[in-house]
Amino acid sequence: MNAQSVPALMLQGTGSDVGKSLLVAGLCRAFTRRGLRVRPFKPQNMSNNAAVTDDGGEIGRAQALQARAAGVQTTVHMNPVLLKPQSDIGAQVVVQGKVLTSAKARDYYRLKRDLLPKVIESFEIMAKDADLVLVEGAGSPAEVNLRAADIANMGFAEAAKVPVILVGDIDRGGVIASIVGTYALLSDGDRHWLKGYVINKFRGDVSLFESATDIIADQCGLKSYGIATYWSGAYNLPAEDGVALEKDVKYQRNNDADAGATIRIAVPHLPRIANFDDLDPLAAEDDVELLIIKPGQVIPAGCDLVLLPGSKSTLADLRFLKDQGWDIDILAHHRRGGHVIGICGGYQMLGKMVHDPHGVEGAPGSEAALGLLDVETVMAGDKTLRKTDGVTCAPQNGEPGLIAADTAVTGYEIHMGQTDGPDRLRSWLALNGVADNDGAISADGRVLGCYLHGLFGSDDFRHAFLAAICPDRAGQSTQFEAGIDAALDELADHLEACLDLDGMLKLAKSRGI
Repeated sequence: MNAQSVPALMLQGTGSDVGKSLLVAGLCRAFTRRGLRVRPFKPQNMSNNAAVTDDGGEIGRAQALQARAAGVQTTVHMNPVLLKPQSDIGAQVVVQGKVLTSAKARDYYRLKRDLLPKVIESFEIMAKDADLVLVEGAGSPAEVNLRAADIANMGFAEAAKVPVILVGDIDRGGVIASIVGTYALLSDGDRHWLKGYVINKFRGDVSLFESATDIIADQCGLKSYGIATYWSGAYNLPAEDGVALEKDVKYQRNNDADAGATIRIAVPHLPRIANFDDLDPLAAEDDVELLIIKPGQVIPAGCDLVLLPGSKSTLADLRFLKDQGWDIDILAHHRRGGHVIGICGGYQMLGKMVHDPHGVEGAPGSEAALGLLDVETVMAGDKTLRKTDGVTCAPQNGEPGLIAADTAVTGYEIHMGQTDGPDRLRSWLALNGVADNDGAISADGRVLGCYLHGLFGSDDFRHAFLAAICPDRAGQSTQFEAGIDAALDELADHLEACLDLDGMLKLAKSRGI
């Protein structure tokens, strides 16, 4: 089938965080179960939660989840433009999986027009191998002040001739106004591509919304493709970006002091936190209380473990950590006998110094780090991007080790910088068949760092690690990865029951009309 005639459907939102990513994931699974070859696509994404693709680049983790839902390998063409914020006004620009440049918002606005051909190229590559392409917009098409250079919403829909369904989040209130208002702001040309809407996150009696569909039809003539009632299983799937952390919704179950947790893990909420879904497998354990420490809060003295997560800008987040006084809390925690682990940027912060002589992640400079590991990091060289598997290594020379040898791990590396120093002699991960090639452990065995994202998703490793932190732990058997696939099936079932999937497929087949 010619790429220009492959059925495609785009979900755009009345705003950010209305549930587009999750809806696309559920639809990918639902239509795949109907026997279709489904491919997810997002023209432009802004997130520091990235995934390494099977073809060696990086995309937003939401598109990786959608690919998993569709049962296909990931490729850079599923998300050809990825923006990774490094500061309040600037971001790293990743195009078809590789870093193109870093740009401030105004400079990127000028650059966007030149990126549309790459976006269309990637879309056509995805379409050539598909029966259906499900496209996710970004933000909202109501941002008409940015329409001239748009590649994420109506600019893409027009260029690729893809029909659009608008997603409104009723949980926010004012959903009728958000749908009708979005329609009112669009030009006649863009309204041509907007064919209908979906109401998301509805709680209560759906029949109470029936008169609202008449109002929307009278105001803008849009068709309803259904009402997706609130689905609590969303907590079992990776979130797209840091909104979940900001709202405290994803991990609130673990912040309940009455949940019976026996292991308390504190995670400082860094401004440029990256790949925070490393936390999800820990949060899934019933006996783990995961505390997201917000600015202005202290790290509680009674924690078993402090986990320093990844960061898109290690130096800036290290300075923020110190400004909050969290360095003092972490050092005190360690003196009391507590454990500390750092992943990627967090690993770099555990060393003695972090150097960025060429300004790879911001202004050039160096910063004294926490000094809990005898290593230093230099931000230099090419970006490391690879999927990885391996095993844990045995402690050397009789030195203390937290994890038994030969425990399987899998994950991915996505980082700038090289880390070296005496504690690297106590590497604790043998990855991709290379012995002792990642990580460092302190001499007392209570501080660990590594570059491997996703290692807590390895069930055997996670259970062994938590048992080492809390020797009294027993009987925990959460199967995290299997739980994700089960949740995707549940989501597909939910959307089959709530939405007009036959109507959506018919609309997708009308592409270009």
